[in-house]
Amino acid sequence: MKKTLLLATALMLSAGAWAKLPPLSDEAKAKAAETAAKNAHGDKVAAFQLCKSREKVAAHYYKTTGKGKPAPTATPACVDPGAYKPLDATAAAAPAAPAAAKPGAAPAPAPAKKG
Repeated sequence: MKKTLLLATALMLSAGAWAKLPPLSDEAKAKAAETAAKNAHGDKVAAFQLCKSREKVAAHYYKTTGKGKPAPTATPACVDPGAYKPLDATAAAAPAAPAAAKPGAAPAPAPAKKG
């Protein structure tokens, strides 16, 4: 009997969790877009720093072991993403269409992985 009452009470109290949340306001959507842009820029900065550190470690390895330079491989150079530039109000409210959807725009090539 106690288990049944406890289960019924738990179900009644958890009914509020099933309620539908209201839609986000335009301000909240803009803030979410700004946060996503900051996170994407942070990822680019982290990838750049990792690329530079890999190059530094590889240069030190080849210098200290006396093996000389390895055979060149097709890897892209490290690209500095620069300083973060906040989104303007219009770009935050309406995200840009994908590059492939724009007429006359060629799709960007995928960057080669550096191993």
